[in-house]
Amino acid sequence: MHVALRPPSDFLAKLERKHFWWEPIGEAPRSASRIVAQAMSYANFAEIRQLEIVLGPDVLTDVMLEAQPGWIDPRSWELWRGRLQRATGRPIPEEPPQRMFDADDP
Repeated sequence: MHVALRPPSDFLAKLERKHFWWEPIGEAPRSASRIVAQAMSYANFAEIRQLEIVLGPDVLTDVMLEAQPGWIDPRSWELWRGRLQRATGRPIPEEPPQRMFDADDP
């Protein structure tokens, strides 16, 4: 499932300026989900409340469920998991997605 995330562009630009200190890789811009996930990892409490108000708990849950490994750190995952499961009643895995390396693969 792909999240159809369409936050206000000025809100998204503000999040990207604050929470990314490196340039995007390649020509493509960062996805809205990637920007929001990064903000979820580094947000202070005022920003947490702003994310909840602007995007709502269902959209934030969708971002978590679509997150790639490394997008949301474990501590932030636990904080958001508790808040969003309570708000939405939707199940969210206990751990954030992890990179998998299989030594048996060529």
